[in-house]
Amino acid sequence: MTARSRWRTLLFRGTEPVSGNQLRLLQSGAEFFPALIAAIDAAHTEVHLETYIFNPDPSAEAVRDALMRAARRGVRVRVLVDGVGSRELPAAWLEALKTAGVSMLRYRPLVGRGWRSNPHSLRRLHRKLAVVDARIALVGGMNIIDDYEPVRFDAPRLDFSVEVQGPLLAQIHQSVRRLWRLVALTQLQTDKSRKPEIRPSWPTNGHMRAAFVVRDNFAHRRDIERVYLTALALAHDEILIANAYFMPGRRFRKLLKKAAARGVKVRLLVQGHTDHPFFQAASRALYRDLLAAGVKIYEHQASELHAKVAIVDGQRATVGSSNIDPFSLLLAREANIVVDDAAFAHDLQQRLQPVIDQATPLDPADWQRRPWPQRMLSWLAYGGVRFMVGLAGGRWV
Repeated sequence: MTARSRWRTLLFRGTEPVSGNQLRLLQSGAEFFPALIAAIDAAHTEVHLETYIFNPDPSAEAVRDALMRAARRGVRVRVLVDGVGSRELPAAWLEALKTAGVSMLRYRPLVGRGWRSNPHSLRRLHRKLAVVDARIALVGGMNIIDDYEPVRFDAPRLDFSVEVQGPLLAQIHQSVRRLWRLVALTQLQTDKSRKPEIRPSWPTNGHMRAAFVVRDNFAHRRDIERVYLTALALAHDEILIANAYFMPGRRFRKLLKKAAARGVKVRLLVQGHTDHPFFQAASRALYRDLLAAGVKIYEHQASELHAKVAIVDGQRATVGSSNIDPFSLLLAREANIVVDDAAFAHDLQQRLQPVIDQATPLDPADWQRRPWPQRMLSWLAYGGVRFMVGLAGGRWV
């Protein structure tokens, strides 16, 4: 077995990679929303959309209108939103979608005293997926929310998705159908559509090898985490990770430090601005040790960082919804695309490099001298996150 074959066997173990795909990287809303709306407007039979946030803003309104247009022309449209992330979706929007014929379900809707008082409500639908006519899919980190909402910067939110055509659609389509049926069953909803389920189809001229990797609470509890850990262990040249909420467990951190020790160039792009200061404080508890081990860390200041992507050795890349934190890796439903293709990895790296060039590099010496009150507050926040995860039933190692 060649070194590359061994790499593939270990990295993709249990994740069923397939060849022959066409993949297109989409950056931020300027590329994502036109692609999504065009796919919906071209739909003939079926649209599945899953999202954590469906925010009432102009970009989301354009998606809503495309969904309603599709439903009115007889397309079966199913929208699954998270009960926490989309809790502020206006009643008028919900009524308009229903009137147009769109079927909508909420994943784990809020009940009783609300989500903050129940640790088990941390188990969320965090996937961002769209599958149209079982012939094209969009998978990644993009919610249905404008790039400049809710906090406005001069630059758009940094995020990525992948447009997928090819044999990988079979797995993606099956996954969205299965989750829709599961949620409908738990909420005693019946499918009123009389249309038969369609079979995936795709062009035959694709050449990219990729896997669809999910995290759920059944058969795939650790799949996304395992792919990351394997990639870090086998990296020999470079690791580049851009992740919005970066708080890895001990095994992940150990592998990052081991990679740096054996000469691998390890770079992390993390948030400078954050919508969760408590979580950022907890994440920063880990920076001092990583920096001392030779890991380079950059904080993105120009806009909100929401990306969940990585590149290893210029050949393998992942784009998806999963953060590198216990909420994503242990509790939420997530979906990533893992790609084994140098051209795709190069495209992603070319898009990230200017961002890193403009980001703020963290100085290891400064973090070694960080005042003890700041260090204490960070470790208290870190302990608080671990406590919440434990209450929710997660075991973070």
